[in-house]
Amino acid sequence: MIVLKATQDKVLAALQSVAGIVERRHTLPILANVLIRKTGGNLQLTTSDLEIQIRTNAELGGDEGNFTTTIGARKLIDILRTMPADQTVSLESSASKLVLKGGKSRFTLQSLPAEDFPLVQESANFGPVFSVPQKTLKDLLSQVSFAMAVHDIRYYLNGILFVAEGKQLSLVATDGHRLAFASAMLDVEVPRQEVILPRKTVLEMQRLLSDAEGAIEMQFANNQAKFSFGGMEFVTKLVEGKFPDYNRVIPKTHKNSVTLGRAPLLASLQRTAILTSEKFKGVRLNIEPGTLRIASNNAEQEEAQDELDIDYGGDAIEIGFNVTYLIDALANMSQDMVKLDLADSNSSVLMTIPDNASFKYVVMPMRI
Repeated sequence: MIVLKATQDKVLAALQSVAGIVERRHTLPILANVLIRKTGGNLQLTTSDLEIQIRTNAELGGDEGNFTTTIGARKLIDILRTMPADQTVSLESSASKLVLKGGKSRFTLQSLPAEDFPLVQESANFGPVFSVPQKTLKDLLSQVSFAMAVHDIRYYLNGILFVAEGKQLSLVATDGHRLAFASAMLDVEVPRQEVILPRKTVLEMQRLLSDAEGAIEMQFANNQAKFSFGGMEFVTKLVEGKFPDYNRVIPKTHKNSVTLGRAPLLASLQRTAILTSEKFKGVRLNIEPGTLRIASNNAEQEEAQDELDIDYGGDAIEIGFNVTYLIDALANMSQDMVKLDLADSNSSVLMTIPDNASFKYVVMPMRI
């Protein structure tokens, strides 16, 4: 008996939304599978890697009969991708097999029992629900996620700090060499909550959030966060540990500041970055009244120099940076102008958006 019929595009879209966290090689083979639960015309798909669990519901309508099974997620996606988008596909579940048919094609896949699928145990005491528009959270994540550490021994740096307090949601990321801070206003006041989301969760959220209308609801517990948006539910473990006090890192008293065009500065840095050495991504910035010079060189004795006219009357400063850190921030901003606050050649630089306190980016200098 055929128990599910739907067009390829609907089934594939639902599968792709949950499959991002599925590991191809896992100590538990069932974690390479997607848990499929069909109830009437509703299809519920769940994936897990034991720390993150994603669930989505797709209303496919019409079909009677229920079944629950688990099937290799990547294999199912690969098969569906080869079929036309408007083609009707059917899924038929029996003892330990799933048969997928579309047009004149037929695939018989091995399944594993649904009762063996390790669902994440949800926390019993989540805090209050609060929400922001999906686009707002997506923008906040893109403004800070590039500053996350990748495999730092200080595991609490391999993620993003979420701080909700009053009517403000702030996100902070740092890898010890730079720090990014971005904030947005909430519609409601919430009690102070502070959690660290793991790196994998952050990257997956960025993939799933859309610019479309619609809010994302958030709830935090001591060791878990829960997000609900667009028919999806996302539960993740949190990173334990104490995040650095970011307020102490953000300079408050730098006496020299310059405001200049973001795009020209980005283009100039990208040009000079070409002649930095692979291991040593250093560029020198020479700031003096009226002029910003950017220079780089490498082990082959090659040099690059670039110059920008600036409106500046402060101290002459020569300072070195890892050029990647500057490019990352500028490339993830959309504003026309940026403001740089500097003290001297040994102090960090603060990059902000003029007349806007919602974004701050701090970069430590490097010796060149």
